[in-house]
Amino acid sequence: MSAEQRLQVVLCWHMHQPQYRDLISGEYQLPWTYLHGIKDYVDMAAHLEANPEARAVVNFAPVLLDQIEDYVRQIQGFLNNSGALRDPLLAALNRPVLPASPEQRIALMKDCLRANEQRLINRFPQYRRLADMAGWFDSHPQSMIYAAEQFLVDLLMWYHLAWVGETVRRTDERVKRLMDKGHAFNLHDRRVLLEVIGELLTGVVERYRKLAERGQVELSVTPYGHPILPLLLDIDSAREAMPDAHLPVLDRYPGGEERARWHVRKAIATFERHFGFKPAGCWPAEGGVSALALRLLEEEGFHWAATGETVLRNSLAATAMPGTAPREQSLYLPYRLPHGRLACFFRDDGLSDLIGFTYSSWHADDAVANLVHHLENIANAARQQPGSVVSIILDGENAWEYYPENGYYFLSALYQRLAEHPRLKLTTFSQCLEGGAPVAQLPQVVAGSWVYGTFSTWIGDRDKNRGWDMLGDAKRAFDKAVTAGRLAGEKLAAAERQLAVCEGSDWFWWFGDYNPAATVSDFERLYRLHLANLYQMLGEEPPEYLARVFTQGGGSPELGGVMRHGQAQA
Repeated sequence: MSAEQRLQVVLCWHMHQPQYRDLISGEYQLPWTYLHGIKDYVDMAAHLEANPEARAVVNFAPVLLDQIEDYVRQIQGFLNNSGALRDPLLAALNRPVLPASPEQRIALMKDCLRANEQRLINRFPQYRRLADMAGWFDSHPQSMIYAAEQFLVDLLMWYHLAWVGETVRRTDERVKRLMDKGHAFNLHDRRVLLEVIGELLTGVVERYRKLAERGQVELSVTPYGHPILPLLLDIDSAREAMPDAHLPVLDRYPGGEERARWHVRKAIATFERHFGFKPAGCWPAEGGVSALALRLLEEEGFHWAATGETVLRNSLAATAMPGTAPREQSLYLPYRLPHGRLACFFRDDGLSDLIGFTYSSWHADDAVANLVHHLENIANAARQQPGSVVSIILDGENAWEYYPENGYYFLSALYQRLAEHPRLKLTTFSQCLEGGAPVAQLPQVVAGSWVYGTFSTWIGDRDKNRGWDMLGDAKRAFDKAVTAGRLAGEKLAAAERQLAVCEGSDWFWWFGDYNPAATVSDFERLYRLHLANLYQMLGEEPPEYLARVFTQGGGSPELGGVMRHGQAQA
């Protein structure tokens, strides 16, 4: 079968972590950026490097790129005796003297247990034994004063060793030696592991740049702070898919279009600084799109964007187009709005969610065979529609800790089977367009996201709405300071970056009583910290409500089959 007749398949991995760094003190509040960096970002690159015929799209959130860069600098500074480690957990790994008080020791001990129990803790007998000991100390906290310091050192080491990527674990002799040693780690062992961590993080951007240079990977970007563009542009757009939604008191985000353009332009500049070229495509934060958002992305030079399948379903229904048409005649085409140039691809939710949530409990060969079988069925059904493309899009870091060996066998088999398949063609979104894939016209788009085709995960709930009202207050304070001339130069740039962090989607994702209480608490506290920092940068006294918890929590770590960052799954 010729390349033109094969079904095009795009694997798009979205790499994202929100801003965990206190932008005033420089200290990290949570460790997930560097932990996912040494596990998932390096493994995902290694699987592509191991299969040169494979193709994929890898999307980076700029705020993640900046954090990786900052971790590289602080680790290099520490190893060169010219700086301190500003992540408490990473610092503890290389601190000769660990905390003495029982309270501090218990807190450190608990931090070292925030990992998937089945896949990361139970896999390693030494780590499992330490975790069992930690469980006893947790139930007898008064006894923690008698815990040997070696217990904490070994726990710290195993926590980080468990988070190291599977491809690293199999190839790096230093990691193999440390795992073989297993216990009684000394200060030199701890420094060696830090050196490994530093090297892995240093190589992340360069490895993906090289994959892009040889045409194996298309790199794309998300608006800078990971904001939901449609809601910045028009909060009322939430009602397009949720007509009865109860929205915040804030009926319009002040200067929303200006802020949306700032995020898009800052993203392009940040991406170009890290990778050396401009991106052609954009995965909007949370796949959030609207007519205004797609027009804006087009005006800023993007050639393609992507979102969720239900957005297409809602849009087809709203325009009285044949919503009952076979799936392969609607889902597997890119679309343009009238008079537009930007092509929008739509995620196959079923196939994407099989990888994200189902296949982790399957044997890798069975999982890949099942996915290939689905794709072959699509290829058969789409035979009369040349140029069809199946878009499989999901987070590039969160699913793998549920898979054996961080998805090593699944990903290896996945790339090999798809790259060799005579009827399937792994490709990228830009290659699809350059190859002349037919682009249909969509008369209008109903604003929505990749989750349910709505914005219900980020707005419409009591706590989510309160978060938006607090953000509106902060934005008005920012505008007042700018108008008064109190911000200029680097002070203005710093305040803009801090505001961008506050505008990110992640805080609103977690607000609500259906999410795990501990994770809600982490993100609620961090959101209030970021808002308070913004007021500090503006020279304003923060409002009293920022000193008070405003969210509820205590539900399941899953929200309708949707999961977030690794800390929620621990």
